[in-house]
Amino acid sequence: MEITLAYDQNLAMHRYKYLALYHAIRTAIVEGTLPGGTKLPSTRRLAVLYDLSRGSASQVYDMLLADGYVQAKTGRGTFVAEGVTGETGIGRESVEGEEEGRASASGGTDSGAAAADSADPAAQAVSGIVLSAWGQRVLKRPFSADAPAGGDHISFCSSGLRMEHFPYAEWRSALAYAGGQGGGLLEDNGPPAGDEGLRQAIAAHLRITRGIRAHAEQIVLFSGSMQGIVLLTQLLLSPGSPAVVEDPGYHGIHRSVEVAGGRLLPGEVDDRGLVPEDWDARLLFVTSSRQFPTGAVLPLERRRTLLEWAQRHNAVIVEDDYDSEFRWAGRPIEPLKALDRGERVVYIGSFSGSMFATLRLGYAVLPPALVQPVIAAKALYEPLPAGLLEQRALARFMNTGGYHRHLRRMTRIYGERGRLLRSLLGERLGSCFEARPGDAGLQVYARWLGRPEAFAAFRAAALAHGTDFRDVRLYRTGPGEPAACFSFAHLSAAQLVEGVQRLVLAADDVQNEA
Repeated sequence: MEITLAYDQNLAMHRYKYLALYHAIRTAIVEGTLPGGTKLPSTRRLAVLYDLSRGSASQVYDMLLADGYVQAKTGRGTFVAEGVTGETGIGRESVEGEEEGRASASGGTDSGAAAADSADPAAQAVSGIVLSAWGQRVLKRPFSADAPAGGDHISFCSSGLRMEHFPYAEWRSALAYAGGQGGGLLEDNGPPAGDEGLRQAIAAHLRITRGIRAHAEQIVLFSGSMQGIVLLTQLLLSPGSPAVVEDPGYHGIHRSVEVAGGRLLPGEVDDRGLVPEDWDARLLFVTSSRQFPTGAVLPLERRRTLLEWAQRHNAVIVEDDYDSEFRWAGRPIEPLKALDRGERVVYIGSFSGSMFATLRLGYAVLPPALVQPVIAAKALYEPLPAGLLEQRALARFMNTGGYHRHLRRMTRIYGERGRLLRSLLGERLGSCFEARPGDAGLQVYARWLGRPEAFAAFRAAALAHGTDFRDVRLYRTGPGEPAACFSFAHLSAAQLVEGVQRLVLAADDVQNEA
C-alpha cells in the first residue's frame, strides 16, 4: 500500500531531500495521517519514490527510530510506533515550535481566532472558506441522528428492525443470484432511474397492496426516501417560495424545505390528520395513510379536498407513505396516489424501514411530467445507480415471494409488540400519557397528561433511569402540546416491559419532587 506524504511542501522548506522526507513522515505521524501500526515502505522503495540513495533512505528511518516515531521489526519491516499520533506524539515540542514561529511571522494567532469567533457561525465552521447560501442553510439545520445506546440503556427512539427475525439466508441467496454466475453481472451498469427489474417489481407490488396503477417507467429509485424528498424539493421549490408541511410533521421534510431556501407554511394536524386549507402555495408534503408522528389517518373527504386544491393551484403533492407496510388491524388505507386523476401526486416509499436500516433504497412514483426532470436531476448526483447489486437482489427477493413472506412475519411479530406497548402505557403510565389509537406503524404517539412544565423534568428523570424517547417538539415548527413518540420495533418484549418500568420510576421521581 502506497502512502502519500507532503514531501514537496517540506522540500521547499528544507535544504536536503532526506530532511524533507524526515519532516514529511514525522508530520504525518504526529497529525495522525499515519496511525500507529502502519507499515512504512522499505528503504529500497523509499529511495525509488523520492529519488534518494538507499543510504539516505536508511538515514531517514534511523532518525525517526531515534526520536521514537517508528519501530523496526526484524524480518517484517518498519512500522509507525503506537501512541505517538495526535496530541500525545513524541517530539511534539519541536513541531509546536515551528508552528509558533510561523504564527509569529504572520502576526500571531490570537487576532485570527478573535476574527473567527466574530464571523458568521456557518462561515467559520469551515475555517474561513465562504459557503454558498445553500451551504450556510445546511449548517443552520444540522443533521441529527440517534446515538446508539450503550450498556443496559433502553431507548424508545427509532432504531430499525431487529435482524434476528430477518430471513438472511434467503436474502444472501438473492444477492448471489443478482451477481450472476462468477460475478459476471457485477460489471453491468444500470440507468440513473435504477434497475428496471426492481422498478417492475415495485410497480406490481403497489398495484396489489396499495391500489396504485403505476408503470416501471414512472418509478425512480433513490438511496433512501430522504434523497428523493430533498431532490424533489430542489426541483419544485424556488428560494423564498412557500411549501405546506404538516405541523407536527417529519423534521427531515422541514429541513429539506429550509435548506432549499423555501418558506415553511405549517399545516394544522388534528386527530384526523392534516386539516385542508386554501393555501397560497404550489408544493405540499403529507403523510396521509399514517400521519407522522401522530398516526392519524386522513379521511377520504380530506384526501379529495387536497387533490382539488392541487388542481386549482397547479400544485404538486408529495405523499410520504413511510411505514404503510406494517398494518395489523383494519383495512388497508387507499393512498392519495391511488385517487389521483390529475397527475398531481408524487408517491414516496422506502425499503429501509421494512427490510433493514442500512439497505438505503427508496423510490418515487412520479406523474409523467416529472419523470425526465427527476431522472436528469438524479443523474447529477448519481450518473450510475448506487447499490445496483442490492437493487437486483431485492427484485429477486420480491419476485420469488420472499418479501411478502417477510412482511407477513414481521406484521405478526410487531403487531404483538405494538399491542404490548400500548397495554403497558395504559396500565402503568395512564396518569401520565394518553396513547393515540392505532392499528399500524412502528411507533406509538402519546399525549402528556401532566403539567406542561413537568414534561422536561420527566424526560430528564427517564434519562437518569437509563431510558429515553422522542420529544414531539422535534417535529414541530412552533409551540404545541407536550407529547412523546415511543418506537418499539428494535426492542424485545422483555425490553419493553423493563423500559416502561423505568418510565414509571421517572414519573414517581417527578411526582415526589412536585
